[in-house]
Amino acid sequence: MVVLIVTAVKPGLRGELSRWMIEPQAGVFVGGVSGRIRDKLWDKVVKEVKDGSAVLLFAARTEQGFAIRCHGDRTRVPWDFEGLSLIARRVKKGSSVRVSGQKEVESG
Repeated sequence: MVVLIVTAVKPGLRGELSRWMIEPQAGVFVGGVSGRIRDKLWDKVVKEVKDGSAVLLFAARTEQGFAIRCHGDRTRVPWDFEGLSLIARRVKKGSSVRVSGQKEVESG
């Protein structure tokens, strides 16, 4: 299972994503694509997202059963906390998020 959420992207990108997944709500795509297709779609999204943002959630062999990838400017940032992905909220747009002794999960 793959969930891809995009904001402020061109309609052409949304159209291309809808070829592979369903769009139950504007900017939210859900599908059961292979890892290879998922990675190619993510690469395309990263290249085409300009001022918007994207979040990809997919099934993975982790403690939680899923993994998260993010790209663009977001108010919520995933953090790795002893192997668990948690979400930290930024107070202001563009400000850094600091959690004592923790690191931000890789974005992009």
